[in-house]
Amino acid sequence: MATVNHPSSMNEAHPRDPHNNNCYGTLVDKSYIDVELPVLDAREFNERVIRGYEEGNGATQLPADLSLARSLVPAGTATLRDFSYVSPEIPEYIPDNCTGCMDCVTQCPDTAILAKVIAEPDLEEKLGHFSDEEDRTMFESQWSRPRKYYDGPKKKGKEGGRFAIIIDPSKCKGCAECVKVCDDLALEMIPKTEPVMEQIRRSHRYFKEVGPSDETYINDNLLIDMMLREQTHIYVGGAGSCAGCGEGTALRMLCAATGAKYKDQWGIVAATGCNTVYTSTYPYNPYLVPWTNSLFENAPADAMGVRLRWNQMGWQDRPLWCIGGDGAMFDIGFQSLSRLLASGLHVKVFVLDTQVYSNTGGQASTSSFTGQNTKMSNHGKMLDGKQERRKEIAQIAMMHPHTFVAQTTAAHSNHFYKAVLGALEFDGPAIVNCYTTCQPEHGVGDNMAGEQARLAVDTRAFPLLVYDPNKGTKIKERLSLQGNPSMKDDWFTNPKTGETVDFLDFARSEGRFVKHFDAKGNPSETLLRAKQDRLENWHVLQELAGVI
Repeated sequence: MATVNHPSSMNEAHPRDPHNNNCYGTLVDKSYIDVELPVLDAREFNERVIRGYEEGNGATQLPADLSLARSLVPAGTATLRDFSYVSPEIPEYIPDNCTGCMDCVTQCPDTAILAKVIAEPDLEEKLGHFSDEEDRTMFESQWSRPRKYYDGPKKKGKEGGRFAIIIDPSKCKGCAECVKVCDDLALEMIPKTEPVMEQIRRSHRYFKEVGPSDETYINDNLLIDMMLREQTHIYVGGAGSCAGCGEGTALRMLCAATGAKYKDQWGIVAATGCNTVYTSTYPYNPYLVPWTNSLFENAPADAMGVRLRWNQMGWQDRPLWCIGGDGAMFDIGFQSLSRLLASGLHVKVFVLDTQVYSNTGGQASTSSFTGQNTKMSNHGKMLDGKQERRKEIAQIAMMHPHTFVAQTTAAHSNHFYKAVLGALEFDGPAIVNCYTTCQPEHGVGDNMAGEQARLAVDTRAFPLLVYDPNKGTKIKERLSLQGNPSMKDDWFTNPKTGETVDFLDFARSEGRFVKHFDAKGNPSETLLRAKQDRLENWHVLQELAGVI
């Protein structure tokens, strides 16, 4: 589905005129339209279309109209989608244990965990308006006093900030990723009962009504704090992705980082894949910026066209992200991607690297690891899974003229945000390749996206890097491997246990490599070749970066 939407601010900034059709957003050019389309009224769409699908008769009883014919979906309609029936459990917040680290808010793939910080006197004033004493007590008890926001400001003679995390029951799919990443034990999964869900719904409603975070408590130097601002929630949740989807977290963080700097004045061109399926399941759309879904193989070419059109309209400074999976960017769309990087255009590329074609049932791509069991490279009697070595898109991209390149994961949040912001600030094309766990295809639990991403970095399966041509004239000046453990060593040795971890440890943790270990846990010859491949790739990066 080719999906286009717009926030009202973009439409108002460039009112409709005879030479520019903005009635459906910035990606529609009137020169390609031979009929007059009416303005898409979001309220009418919600009342007529969304309600029809919620009642179960939308697909069969709603009349076809011009918006459907053009495959158009208004912005943010997925905020009305309800996933509260998906899981039997839901996270419970334990305020006394919370340190305000924001890890749970950042890593949630569904915008189901929201956080705010408000000055204590302001919170008390708002609580004074509650007519029901029981509700007041219940809601007040959910606001913690973490050292980060409360004790710190108090020592400086300021008002202490009260911090709260609220679960949106309509967006939570029960993946428990939030519980997994919380080292402070401030979240735990509890069974859904009617009293529990009623209290959570009331808390969520009050949380939305209490107002935005107090800006004085948000530290711009702590990038992880950006999701305390409501305007960064460009990805509203309600997408049909799998529980715990690694791609969902990466897209949310990408939207937050871009939204923090450019609000809603930017757009997306997405290649066909999982990301376009779960974000445009009609009539639900989780984005608050204009976006369009192109073919699997030509999203970069489409993005080049949109970029040039935007430049004609005077929108040179508005970012444009081209998003696709490893199949779209490593394989069938690789030539289109290469042409984009060589063009010098102000287009930023974001690759959701799952090492497999998840959207088509788990086929191998050139991003797949050696030995990986996938469709088209099954592990059988003759061959032990995929035999080819993995293509390294980062090194290939570095060889293009004046191109910013980064390789990161959502689990390394500071590195991720710096990579995305660096790409946005770069004066030319940029590509950010992000490791994204696919639970069904990797054979890991719903709550393991962050854990597996960290393990991929620690075991050299997926090294972190940033290549910035503006940093110097030599590759070693431009390329940084900061963020990787033990940068000068072959493998990382855990200082707590003294154990060395390598690619075999990564493979043992995932179902896609399970057939490579015998009854005693010994690895196959194919997996040993995969380990050597990862080490050789790491040696190349070490040499390029000048660390060895």
